[in-house]
Amino acid sequence: MEGKFEEHHNPCVEIAMETHKVETPPKRSSLQKLKNRLKETFFPDDPLRQFKGQSTKQKWLLAFQYIFPILQWIPHYNLNLLKSDVVSGLTIASLAIPQGISYAKLANLPPIVGLYSSFVPPLVYAVLGSSKDLAVGPVSIASLLMGSMLRQEVSPTLDPILYLQLAFTSTFFAGLFQASLGFLRLGFIIDFLSKATLIGFMAGAAIIVSLQQLKALLGITHFTKEMGLVPVMSSVFHNTKEWSWQTILMGFCFLIFLLVTRHISIKKPKLFWISAGAPLLSVVVSTLFVFAFKAQNHGISVIGKLEQGLNPPSWNMLHFRGSHIGLVLKTGLITGIISLTEGIAVGRTFAAIKNYQVDGNKEMIAIGVMNAVGSTTSCYVTTGAFSRSAVNHNAGAKTAVSNIIMSVTVMITLLFLMPLFQYTPNLVLGTIIVTAVVGLVDLPAAYQIWKVDKFDFVVMLSAFFGVIFISVQEGLALAVGISIFKMVLQMTRPKTVVLGNIPGTHIFRNKHQYKDAVSVPGFLILSIQAPISFANSNYLNERILRWIQDYEEEEMKSHSDLKFLILDLAAVSAIDANGVMFFQELRRVLEKKGVELVLVNPVGEVVEKLQKVDGTHDLLQPNNLYLTVGEAVSSLFSSMKVVSC
Repeated sequence: MEGKFEEHHNPCVEIAMETHKVETPPKRSSLQKLKNRLKETFFPDDPLRQFKGQSTKQKWLLAFQYIFPILQWIPHYNLNLLKSDVVSGLTIASLAIPQGISYAKLANLPPIVGLYSSFVPPLVYAVLGSSKDLAVGPVSIASLLMGSMLRQEVSPTLDPILYLQLAFTSTFFAGLFQASLGFLRLGFIIDFLSKATLIGFMAGAAIIVSLQQLKALLGITHFTKEMGLVPVMSSVFHNTKEWSWQTILMGFCFLIFLLVTRHISIKKPKLFWISAGAPLLSVVVSTLFVFAFKAQNHGISVIGKLEQGLNPPSWNMLHFRGSHIGLVLKTGLITGIISLTEGIAVGRTFAAIKNYQVDGNKEMIAIGVMNAVGSTTSCYVTTGAFSRSAVNHNAGAKTAVSNIIMSVTVMITLLFLMPLFQYTPNLVLGTIIVTAVVGLVDLPAAYQIWKVDKFDFVVMLSAFFGVIFISVQEGLALAVGISIFKMVLQMTRPKTVVLGNIPGTHIFRNKHQYKDAVSVPGFLILSIQAPISFANSNYLNERILRWIQDYEEEEMKSHSDLKFLILDLAAVSAIDANGVMFFQELRRVLEKKGVELVLVNPVGEVVEKLQKVDGTHDLLQPNNLYLTVGEAVSSLFSSMKVVSC
């Protein structure tokens, strides 16, 4: 009969189980509490742990290794590791060179800036970064964002010098913001970009990026500067007279070739080198074709002459004054967040595959510093690209030396090979971009979100359609806004469930989930499944009173008066002043109804704050405070029996 809470033939039968005292947490000073809270919030990985018990010399060594991760593995570097890194470095260089030129044009920057951005930043990351697989360079989404935002106020064709200055300044602020997040350990800010938001945003941006390439793939001269689907398609079909069949035919052939090589590498990952080398091969073949047949005289537009030499300094081009300061701050912030999110996500993905740790805060500092340094050496926003990192991983990269090899290869290209790109057709750069962004449309992930959470699916669609029909940055802002609204809604409308007893046990579970769970006469048992704060205390008060009203309506049928309201607080991880007042108000209302309030399993913070407020001490008395719902019901049920006798 133990554990059954139901009416018995003998009203004096007492059902009891051993009860356990709810312990009060040990007393700590306010300073100690604040220190612990800050440590758990900003230092969950406890980076200072490694310094405990070490000599002064060892502490200095560990400090330098922490700041410069390259010092951790460079003493153990050997020839076998170098061989693997050389192969992977040369492989990603073959991909980085055409992508760098292509993505720079996507940002409305001179193509040479894309190569500059593939030279200096990888060297900085190799020293400061903690990922073995991340391949650094320009990426399509950040390039698109920068190009679309800066072009709203400054024309890259009418005022190219000012546009370039704003691009470098935006990159500086992006790096400053990224590094600051790492130094202040505020990386949780990027978590506001949920998975659903990113999937929708990336897919929408991929389509917009692809549509923008219609200018090069169709040979259109007069093309819209807007990014939306409607103006782009309108521009395409209003300029049909400018379509060049030579450009279309040549572009179609290279696009099919690149898509086929990508498909082969997806189906057979060991053949990754096919898709990795395909873009550079396309550039070489198309350039030779244009040069041999003088195709630039027959409707095929080419890049033209590119400057030769290494990155010129650009610190004197940074603009911190004037009417455009708001624009560069906003551009730097948005591109910084997006590139940071992509870089850390890619780094963690491959770290999980190889079973090593990537420190998110150190990655933020590394990416931020390389962008800040890059802005002074004619580079624009860079991060770890997924496609390039995947090639780096599949090519067998062992350390960040692969980035150094790639950088050296780009350096040789800048010094000696730039004249060879003069006849490279713009259409092949367009096909490279289209092929690269196709992988950003993740339909299986979208379907998974639909199955798991319909609200998240709405967020994803908001980002997708916002990017396509409004603008890239406004679509992203719309999705983030809806995500934050969902989070606020969950905070202000926390879930409360009615618990029932599983027959034959002292276990209490959600009656909606467990159909066998039954109510105990005279008891209303509720579980509050969120922290209690100013944002939800009024709602909780109203919701609990509604549960009581529902119980009172039912008791008219069952003739069972409500005696106890038991609140299971196991999921209430925190409480504020409004939460304490919520308990006071609820208790006063229940006293008028003749109902006793009982608390179960409150966490230490809840107990501490209830102890400090007059009028709530009674709630912490043994008859009002229990460790489990089973113990509370057993004890109170037994006392009801004794009283009735």
